[in-house]
Amino acid sequence: MIIVFEVLHKDLMGRIGRLETPHGVVETPTIMPVVNPNLVLIRPDELERFGAEIIITNAYIIHKKEELREKALEGGVHELLGWKKPLMTDSGSYQLYEYGDVEVSNREIVEFQLGIGSDVIVPLDIPTPPDAQRERAESDLAETLRRLEEAKRISRGREGGGGEVRGARPLLAGPIQGSTFLDLRERCAAAVSEMGFDVYPIGGLVPLLEDYRYRELVEIIIAVKQRLPADAPVHLFGVGHPIFFSLAVALGCDLFDSAAYALYAKDDRYLTSDGTYFLEDLHYLPCSCPVCSKYDVRYLKECDREERARLLAEHNLYVTFAEIRAVKQAIRENRLWELLERRCRAHPLLLSGLKKVLEHAELLEKYDVSTKRSFFYLGETSARRPEVLKYAKKLDRFEVSGNTLVAALDTTLEDACKALKLDLQAFDHVFLVKPPFGPYPLELQETYPIGQSEVPTPMDYEGLTTALENVLKLLEMSKGAEFVFVCGEPWKEHPLIQKIKRRAKCIFV
Repeated sequence: MIIVFEVLHKDLMGRIGRLETPHGVVETPTIMPVVNPNLVLIRPDELERFGAEIIITNAYIIHKKEELREKALEGGVHELLGWKKPLMTDSGSYQLYEYGDVEVSNREIVEFQLGIGSDVIVPLDIPTPPDAQRERAESDLAETLRRLEEAKRISRGREGGGGEVRGARPLLAGPIQGSTFLDLRERCAAAVSEMGFDVYPIGGLVPLLEDYRYRELVEIIIAVKQRLPADAPVHLFGVGHPIFFSLAVALGCDLFDSAAYALYAKDDRYLTSDGTYFLEDLHYLPCSCPVCSKYDVRYLKECDREERARLLAEHNLYVTFAEIRAVKQAIRENRLWELLERRCRAHPLLLSGLKKVLEHAELLEKYDVSTKRSFFYLGETSARRPEVLKYAKKLDRFEVSGNTLVAALDTTLEDACKALKLDLQAFDHVFLVKPPFGPYPLELQETYPIGQSEVPTPMDYEGLTTALENVLKLLEMSKGAEFVFVCGEPWKEHPLIQKIKRRAKCIFV
C-alpha cells in the first residue's frame, strides 16, 4: 500500500504531515494560492519565494478557453503555468455554485485533469449553499456521490496515464458536501471514506466564512472529521484568511486555498492575522514583511492602481504564509491551543467559534498528546481546554485514605499551617490545589501539567470553578478518607464551597 499522507507531529487534532504527490512532497498544513491563468497578478514562478509548495488552478477555466486547453493538453498544466512543484486543479464547482451551470460534464473534466497532468484531481461536485432546503441538499448530495463514484472508475482506468511523474499516480480528491445539515455532512463523509480517496476537501464553506458563522463552521468540520479516517488529509475549499488557520488546523484540517490574496488586493484590502483592513483606514502598516518594510502607507495610497494591487497582493501572501508557519511552530511546541486562543480574541464571533470547540473538548482530548512543555492560562476558555479535561480523567488514579489535607491557598502551605496551628505530620496525604486543574499530591508539584503551568493571580471565576469541581471529584471518589479543606481568598466565596463542606471539614484562612 502506497502511503500518500504521513503525520509527523501532532497537537490537539492538528498535525504536521507529508503529502506525497507526483511532483514532490508537500508539508502540511499549508495554503495553496489560487492561480487564474486569465488574471495573473503574481506569476506562479514567483509564488515559491512567499512559501508556496503547492498551488491550485481551475481546470474548468483552462478547459473552456481553447488556447489554454490546447497548451495544457500538449505540454501539461505545469508547463502552461510555469510551475514545477505540486499543483491541484479544481473542476468548476465554484462556477457551478456562482452561475448555476457549467459547460462540461463530470467525466469530461476528470479526464481533462488526468490528461493535463494535475497532481490532485477534483471531480465536479455539487456545492449546496448554506440554509438550502433539505430536499435540495439531499438531491445535490446524491448527485455528488454519483459523480465521485464515476471519478473513481475513471481514475482507476487511467492509472499510468498523463498525470504520473516518477511512477507516482495523481491523487484523487473526494469533496464532502451537505450544506448546513450535519447529518448529511456525516453521511457524505462516511460514504466518501468508504469509497477511498486521497484527499478529502470540505466544500460549501465560503459563505459561512464570509458571514462570520464560525460556530457552524466548527460544527461542520467536526461532523466530517469524525467520519473520516484519522490519517486522512483534509482540505477546506476556499478558506484562506489567516485569521481562521489556527482554529481549522486545531480541528484537523491540513490544506487551504484562496484567491483572497489577489482579490482583496484589487479591492485595496490588507490582510493581517487579526483581520482585514481597508487601505484607506490605515495610517501605519502593522507588519514587517518586505513590502511593509520598504514602503509606507502613504506610498501605497498614492501609487498607481496596478502597482498598489501587486504590492498588496505580495503583502497578503507574506502574512498568509507567516501565519501558516506560526501554526506549524505552535504544533511543534505543543502550544497550538494558546495560539488559537489569541487569534480567536480578534473577533467576538471567532471567540464564539472557540467556545463551540470547547463543547467538543473531549474529542480533541482523545487526539491530543499526553505531555507538553508548558501550559499558559490565557482566559476563561483555558479553563476547559483538553489538557484540563485530560487531567480530570486522571484523578481516579490517586488512592486516598486516612486523614487528607487539601489546601487551596495564595500563601505557602507552611505559612498557612503555622497560622492555623495545623500539624502536617498528622495527615496521611497532602494535596494542593492549582487552578484550573484542581488537586494534586504535594509530591507531584514539579511534574506536568502542574509544574509547567503558568496561571494568573487572582484566578478568574471559570478557573476557580474547574479546580473546585475536581476537588469535589477527589472527595467523592475517596470514600475511605477524612478530608480537611483549607482555603483563603478568593476560594472561600465560591458557591461550590457549600458542596465541599458536606464532605470535608473546611477551614478558611
